[in-house]
Amino acid sequence: MENEIASFSGKALTREKETSSFEDDLAAPFMELVGQRVREARSRKNISRKALSDISGVSQRYLAQLETGSGNISIVLLRRVADALDYKIEWLVGEEDPYHSEILPILSLLQQSTKEQRNRVLEILDPDHPAIKRSRRIAFIGLRGAGKSTLGRMSADKIGVPFLELNEEIEQASGMPVNEVIALYGQEGYRRLEKQSVERIAVTHDSIVLAVAGGIVSEPETFNYLLRHYHTIWLKADPDDHMSRVRGQGDERPMAGNPEAMDELKSILMSREALYARAEMTVNTSGRDVEQALSNILAVMRECGLIEK
Repeated sequence: MENEIASFSGKALTREKETSSFEDDLAAPFMELVGQRVREARSRKNISRKALSDISGVSQRYLAQLETGSGNISIVLLRRVADALDYKIEWLVGEEDPYHSEILPILSLLQQSTKEQRNRVLEILDPDHPAIKRSRRIAFIGLRGAGKSTLGRMSADKIGVPFLELNEEIEQASGMPVNEVIALYGQEGYRRLEKQSVERIAVTHDSIVLAVAGGIVSEPETFNYLLRHYHTIWLKADPDDHMSRVRGQGDERPMAGNPEAMDELKSILMSREALYARAEMTVNTSGRDVEQALSNILAVMRECGLIEK
């Protein structure tokens, strides 16, 4: 038994040494690259190592080790060195050398470009990019009572594209009301039809405003497809507004016989908030009347290049 334990420990130690040696082999060229970048940057600024030490607060000994590629400097200290050299830290550790790269100047220009210019570049470099695939398809997401139907229809009228409720498309495809679909096929059957409808609309429409059910974000495959093929707008609202708007439509079911309905609504909203936040755009409709909310929606559409400014 003792021999087996000793043998096992010996093998584990050997593997640990091999792993450590492998990591050292990878680290050495990287540290040499960082050291070279620091030396070159210091040379271009024409400052001594002592001056760099005084400015950055990093000791000369540490800087010497860094520049020779033998110092395992912390990221915090390296940030100080970069700041002292008036460098971006990524210039010291990235694959692209800022003084010889053809990519970094283009990236800088791209960061200063307009949305329209970036889209034109995308069309050339990546014709299959989601921003191109989305065309002018817009999907409103959010909990019930956020205003998806009302504001979606008004937005569609303003920008001159069709409006569609996803549930209406599901009903047309299935030949029965949504509640009957759920009763007959269950949530799984409904979600399957929901996914098929989202995909079918994307194939048949280049321009459309679509209002989807609030629970679509809970289906990863469907939601990811929606994010990739539609411009998404999260209509965000406070729980009280969600509830009051639903009741204002004459639907008392959320509160009927359920005194904990508000707590449940808050819990649902909290659990989905991070998912809704993945939308390309967010518009808060709380504390705003319909016209104000519509104005905000049109504003974010302009910012994203969906309508002319």
